[in-house]
Amino acid sequence: MTSYDKIKIETGAWVVVCDGRKALILRNEGDSAFPNLRTHEVREQDNPPTREQGSDAPGRVHESASTARSSVEPTDWHEEAEREFLRKLAARLDAAVGAGEVKSIVVVAAPRALGVLRPLYSKQLGDAVTAEVDRDMVRLPVYEIEKHLAA
Repeated sequence: MTSYDKIKIETGAWVVVCDGRKALILRNEGDSAFPNLRTHEVREQDNPPTREQGSDAPGRVHESASTARSSVEPTDWHEEAEREFLRKLAARLDAAVGAGEVKSIVVVAAPRALGVLRPLYSKQLGDAVTAEVDRDMVRLPVYEIEKHLAA
């Protein structure tokens, strides 16, 4: 993997720009010197806040040696939905590499999303990822993403 300032995006390579809620899969129609990113696929999920997804109160644990009770941290359903979205994205990318749909992938993701994605890379997907950029650009228009990566 290369650093942010030395990224070469090959012709036909995918640039995957994502966070835990939205993913843009862009395809480079230009060359490595002058990338021309075009939208190939957009994936989004509706992920309401945890308060709207879960209804249970925090659980309680009874101590075995005394009458004391402790509460258990409730499940963060919003975070779980983000992780599931990123698992599905990694599976989609792995399938695309396995099918020969793409040979080279540049991943641009928010640092937290990148931390979830990395362990999900299969061997073949990890080999196809040529660069990672830990920056949240998913809300930027495609021409701005292209400008940031070509700089």
